[in-house]
Amino acid sequence: MLRVVMGVALVVVLADQLAKWVVVTYREDQSPIAVIGDWVQLAVVRNSGAAFGLGASATVIFSLIAIGVAVVVVRQSRTLTSKAWAFALGALLGGAVGNVIDRLTRSPGFGRGAVVDFVDVKYFSVFNIADAALTLAAISIAILAVRGVPMSSKEQSGPYSIS
Repeated sequence: MLRVVMGVALVVVLADQLAKWVVVTYREDQSPIAVIGDWVQLAVVRNSGAAFGLGASATVIFSLIAIGVAVVVVRQSRTLTSKAWAFALGALLGGAVGNVIDRLTRSPGFGRGAVVDFVDVKYFSVFNIADAALTLAAISIAILAVRGVPMSSKEQSGPYSIS
């Protein structure tokens, strides 16, 4: 299942970074573009914090957390036998790596970079593909855990089983 996890993560990272490159190259410092009326717009925003712009001064901490998550996911992936868990963990890994790339490589400098967000949903937040993958992963992981879906065939299945 490691290949599935890495494949999903690679697709997420490539889609995320390509989309960010396109919007930064062609849309930064431009007016937002309506995608679905005034409900969804394409608007480039630099976010040095976490979700909803929280923790703007904690970029290094968010980078370290994302790197830690990536290490744990890769280690856990070696024993996976569940495709559902592989897809969920792949989305988690891809989302974490997609955003940490921004934090490490974008201005104002290494480890202090701002994440590029560009999907602006009315009454919500501005986000990117990595954020969407992280959200999907969190929802999937919660559902799999509550339903007791084992990560590997060695685990006992059942509601709320923890190993």
